[in-house]
Amino acid sequence: MSTQVEPFTVIFPEWYDERAEFEAPAKGYLRDVEVRMQDGSRHRLFFIDPVRLQQDLEADVELGRPYYAEPGMVVLPEVTTEAVRRAVAGLWQDGYFKPAQVPDVTGHEET
Repeated sequence: MSTQVEPFTVIFPEWYDERAEFEAPAKGYLRDVEVRMQDGSRHRLFFIDPVRLQQDLEADVELGRPYYAEPGMVVLPEVTTEAVRRAVAGLWQDGYFKPAQVPDVTGHEET
């Protein structure tokens, strides 16, 4: 019987203990989750639920900033440890962590 090993590791912040895990769904966000790939690359993600996203956008608009953005933002129905793990696995399957392909000046794609 073989065990499939994921090609990535999800690293939660050092402060993410049992209490933080319990409070995450109520807060509606979790920042500084790191995904380490087998090739050594690292990706930092920010998870947020739709309610908190709307609240943060409204607060920014009131402050005169008509947008809300976070690096590596992923929107989840609910921010839980299991939802984060499932989202990372889905992102990996979707190719999210592959290097971006950018066209060169001749219109051919480069990596």
